[in-house]
Amino acid sequence: MTEAVLPDRLAEIRDEFLELPEPDRLQLLLEYSYELPAVPPEYEDHPERYERVVECQSPVFIIVDVDGHGTVSMHATAPPEAPTTRGFASILAQGLTGLSAAEVLAVPGDYPQTLGLTRVVSPLRLSGMTGMLLRAQRQVRAASPA
Repeated sequence: MTEAVLPDRLAEIRDEFLELPEPDRLQLLLEYSYELPAVPPEYEDHPERYERVVECQSPVFIIVDVDGHGTVSMHATAPPEAPTTRGFASILAQGLTGLSAAEVLAVPGDYPQTLGLTRVVSPLRLSGMTGMLLRAQRQVRAASPA
């Protein structure tokens, strides 16, 4: 992973995980699950605007907006009964929102693996986390001017 391109907020989140012993990292991920920002009212009744993250076993949906200034907002839904998946959706929503499109696109695809969770969550969960990030980046590319 290239340290120079990791935005400050995502680096802070990563460092927060790595400062903890492995068993406590899962608890921190669960805490993030409670912090998933609510979707804006304009999306509440429009599930067709979201993209399903098929890499996740749980029904996770994301949508990314890029405003006229190139600033990104990521929104996600994930069920409370899937707290690890919901926790990572929360990390991405909090970590990507407010960044420029270029900053989001520069986030390394292996970011989920850098959180130190490889021995506390299943490889399938990590694959879902990576899928969320890659789909968010694809949506940013699609929404950004060529």
